Amino acid sequence: MEINLVLAIGIIIVIGFLGGLAIEKIKFPRITGYILVGILFSPSLLNIISAETIENLNIITDIGLGIIAFLIGGSLHIESLSKLGKSITWITTLESIVGWLIVGLALTCIAPFILNIPNASLVHTYFPLAFVIGAAACATAPAAVMAIVHEYKASGPFTTTLLAVVGLDDAVAVIAFALTIGISKPLMGDINTFSLFEMLGAPLIHIAESIAIGSLAGFILIYIVRLVKTSDLLLVISFGMIMLCGGISELLGSSAILANMILGFIIINKTRDNKIFLAVENTEEIIYTMFFVLAGLHFDLGIIKVTGILALLITITRYIGKYFGARVGSMISHAPKEVKKYLGLALLPQAGVSLGLALIGKNIFPAFGDIIVNSIIASVIINELMAPMLTKYALFKAGETNPINNKRE
Repeated sequence: MEINLVLAIGIIIVIGFLGGLAIEKIKFPRITGYILVGILFSPSLLNIISAETIENLNIITDIGLGIIAFLIGGSLHIESLSKLGKSITWITTLESIVGWLIVGLALTCIAPFILNIPNASLVHTYFPLAFVIGAAACATAPAAVMAIVHEYKASGPFTTTLLAVVGLDDAVAVIAFALTIGISKPLMGDINTFSLFEMLGAPLIHIAESIAIGSLAGFILIYIVRLVKTSDLLLVISFGMIMLCGGISELLGSSAILANMILGFIIINKTRDNKIFLAVENTEEIIYTMFFVLAGLHFDLGIIKVTGILALLITITRYIGKYFGARVGSMISHAPKEVKKYLGLALLPQAGVSLGLALIGKNIFPAFGDIIVNSIIASVIINELMAPMLTKYALFKAGETNPINNKRE
């Protein structure tokens, strides 16, 4: 029996919530439970929510990404960034780009031997597939890092650098993804249409458009907020502006994620006030529940054997790229030794932005979209099991956790 959209949303929220609570009891992050509930209810297993219903619910992905991007932008304070600017710039750039390139190159070489895509070629199929996955995979999950930092009350230069890098990391991932799309789309079509502008010019224009849209939306929101007296109304206008910012960006073919990150960045640095973010954060958990359950619903067990291998490759090469990228960036910028040795281990959590980019990639490249989504979801699940413990280990080795929590361990 086909269920209606309202019932589907109710199931996603209630069962997703219960799944999150259950997984939390065994010391795993709640989002792992959300994803597992989605997988369980997907068409590949219990088929509680059909493929047609899932497609109609994809707007939740856009809404969730907009709010997540806005909150990421709101964590980027200019004062914090300026104090450690050199280290943050080098580390963020290298850990993201090296992670992207290593994942992309490794999958380009290995994918032809483990995938069976009809009429595929190295240049026109496997190269775009590998680098789209690499771009999506190079994003880090700020929510997972923040949760561990707060749990152990970590503070100090290492923690400050970590949070700044995690906040900026997703911006680099969005830019890498835009460039990858610009390079890959011509390769997937007629080679005669291939041009430097399509590869680099168009993505850079879209990035500039996203920055302009986010900046304009930010200044408009700052003006409107002066007329608002209650937190409820703050949530209404903030939510509406996030949707407008993302919707206009999508209409123009720009990055809705980057635009909303800029919106959040403008608000926090121009107003020096957290009240807008506190209002939006009240919706955070319900958005995460729907977002991650929906991501799990896209999981297709029909190709799990192939994507399982890909997920392991993504996880291993991503770890290598991020660790050594962060280490080289720390050496170039003469960062403290704790940052050099351990920061790369703390940058491994992977979730929302990676999943969102993967879902976008699925829509752009239907020929291998299912492979992108399922391999990223599988790698996210692996990361959610492993990465939090590595982040915790890095904070403890850096000596920046609260002594009370150290004794408790």
